[in-house]
Amino acid sequence: MIGHPKFVLASGSPRRLILINQAGIEPDALRPADVDETPKRGELPRACATRLARAKADAALNMVRIDEDLKGAYILAADTVVAVGRRILPKAELLDEAAQCLRLLSGRNHRVHTSVCLVTPKETFRQRHVETRVRFKRLSEQDIESYLASGEWRGKAGGYAAQGIAGAFLVKIVGSYSNVVGLPLYETLTLLGGEGYPIHFGWLNAV
Repeated sequence: MIGHPKFVLASGSPRRLILINQAGIEPDALRPADVDETPKRGELPRACATRLARAKADAALNMVRIDEDLKGAYILAADTVVAVGRRILPKAELLDEAAQCLRLLSGRNHRVHTSVCLVTPKETFRQRHVETRVRFKRLSEQDIESYLASGEWRGKAGGYAAQGIAGAFLVKIVGSYSNVVGLPLYETLTLLGGEGYPIHFGWLNAV
């Protein structure tokens, strides 16, 4: 299709790529942004996700500006934060971090916040925030130890992946499931469609 706009996903997350593919969109390029994701002192979960999504979008835009093939592309960035109350849980990289997260989540409600930031071809920024409430089952020590041994927790916000083994821990979800995985599809496609991106184009050959 002549004149079909370019689309850049500002993420290195395999989960976000799978989700955007699921929605019938194939990015022309991946431009993961290397930003410091450490929450600021006293920063609330929603504010943290919003700030980091915007920072990732800014960083990706700077990369796209110097790439002739991608100039004028739509750029999509996102950040997901898992929180218990006001407490932001880390993206677990160490076994101890993941164990702490799982023990904190066990038998409790928590919230998953994702902020989606879209940069349009005119370099305007559009942002949406999505919040999902999740309840975990009460985890036994065997649940925790076996899950830690799986390694699935590594690099995941809150130390778990809803689309993997930890899906068996989820008693209840109120809100968007795709948000818990890492990209709220309804809000993302609404954002893209509202800014003129042809979201249905890839559906023609989807089957």
